[in-house]
Amino acid sequence: MEVEEVVCLPRLSRVAVCGGTHGNELSGVYLVRELLKAKKGKEDAMSVQMVLSNPRAMQQCRRYLDTDLNRCFTHAVLNGPISDAAPYEMIRSRELNAMLGPKGSPQAVNLVCDLHNTTANMGLCLIAYSDSDWICLHIFRHLQRQMPDIPVRYIHFDVSHRESYSLDSVGKHGFAMEIGPQPHGVVRSNIYTAMKVGVQHVLDWVRFFNSGTIFEGGYVDVFTMVRHIDYPRDRETHHITAAIHPQLQDRDFCLLHPEDPLFQTFSGDTLRYKGTEPLYPFFINECAYYEKGIALSLARKRCVMIPPIRAQTEQEEQANRESFGSEEEEEEEE
Repeated sequence: MEVEEVVCLPRLSRVAVCGGTHGNELSGVYLVRELLKAKKGKEDAMSVQMVLSNPRAMQQCRRYLDTDLNRCFTHAVLNGPISDAAPYEMIRSRELNAMLGPKGSPQAVNLVCDLHNTTANMGLCLIAYSDSDWICLHIFRHLQRQMPDIPVRYIHFDVSHRESYSLDSVGKHGFAMEIGPQPHGVVRSNIYTAMKVGVQHVLDWVRFFNSGTIFEGGYVDVFTMVRHIDYPRDRETHHITAAIHPQLQDRDFCLLHPEDPLFQTFSGDTLRYKGTEPLYPFFINECAYYEKGIALSLARKRCVMIPPIRAQTEQEEQANRESFGSEEEEEEEE
């Protein structure tokens, strides 16, 4: 029997937990506030930075003031020209990039966990830009094992690092922790508690990893986003003309087959899914996505093998740093 080789990865010495990126998603707002209070006077070998990402939107209990902060972290937005008249969230994204990044640099925090709520019936999801980030996938499997009473899933957005647009992309590793259903502008105790427990398990896993624990390999299911579907709309007014069909509502991650009911028009007709393959719907009827023209998203599910991993020793990290430094010197000479 072949023994899998253990992948050795740098320790996660700096972690950021962010809430309020959307100011009306209140589980993350109240949890980060609570964690900030609990952190006072405590020392930890691991640096955990608690961040309230969009304080102005939080004050008004709005998703954002001028533009969606969680779409402001692409390479172009972070590095392009900016004026004093720029939208508040574009300015704030640069402040957060300076605090937690810079994005793509050796100085960036090791892990960003950005907290979100959804009105969709999605349980707890980790949303990330990689289906081969072994840190994120091992954290995901740890949450699945530690939280058997809530569905835990991994959503993969297949977007390049330069085009990745959300706050979690600033870290070397990162994901959004999305939990629902919860109405925006409301905090539900059960959803808040699930988020609190999930964050604690994430931080516990990081401490285990940093202490040298070897995590066994295995298999996990990954949902890779394929496309979005908009609501049917009036050609002239662009107003929506249908709602999510009752047979689809709240059935996130239940396989949607061709010809299954998709929408019910306001005149009572049923519109059916015309795709050529069965796919998994999620973010069904998400409140915040009406403005984005998204009624639901569709994903393919596949099984991904993750290798066993452990943290590098101090000697291994030092050797890697020296190797990286010598490569940079060679490039400069060329």
